[in-house]
Amino acid sequence: MAMHNEISRRWRHGDRIVYLGNYLGRGAKIREVFDELLSFRINRLCLPGMIPEDIVYLRGAQEEIWRSLLQLQLAPQPTEVLDWMVANDVGHSLAAYDETPDEVRKYVREGILATTKWTNRLREKVRAYPGHNDIFIALRRAAYTEDGELLFVHAGLDPALPVIEQNDSFWWGNRQFNEINTPYFGFKRVVRGYEKGHGGVTIKPHTVTLDGGCGFGGTLEAACFSLDGTIADQVSIPA
Repeated sequence: MAMHNEISRRWRHGDRIVYLGNYLGRGAKIREVFDELLSFRINRLCLPGMIPEDIVYLRGAQEEIWRSLLQLQLAPQPTEVLDWMVANDVGHSLAAYDETPDEVRKYVREGILATTKWTNRLREKVRAYPGHNDIFIALRRAAYTEDGELLFVHAGLDPALPVIEQNDSFWWGNRQFNEINTPYFGFKRVVRGYEKGHGGVTIKPHTVTLDGGCGFGGTLEAACFSLDGTIADQVSIPA
């Protein structure tokens, strides 16, 4: 809420919003985060000139894990997959919808039909909270400005591949991201919101990283970009 208050205070006509992912995964107030995202969306859409497409939610690593969790019955080794998910914080997401890893394991041990029953139950629990499933449905892999000036991603990309050919680098990053020293396929700047080391705000000629370590004892970061790629404003909120 504090970040949204700051954005409201600094808002200028013509501004648009891109959320860079990882709404799940850390902390005990995940449902509250979704409710706040929905509330602020309604608030912004009441402004003159705003349309639903002006507010974009990117799929982060945690949302990608959640998507795979909802298809756990299709995994060739579901127990191992679940263990990996738990090691990557899916337990916090499960708790938000009154589930636990141990409960999931009971269904996995019983086989595909039981696991399918559980994933359907989890979907119903999400739908019980108005708007939550709508956000999951609306998640995007990446976002870019109308004339291709700026590209927004969650964790990074493979600089050798165009946007349409990107795969897991969107969610898990690529060590070559910080080495991009020319415009990536014509984009003036590529902006990401997650970096494994949570090294803060890193501004380079053709890339920007906005990760202050929110959820890991750090700060929540936001920035306002002009279409020429410059940062017109910046906000840092203790998380």
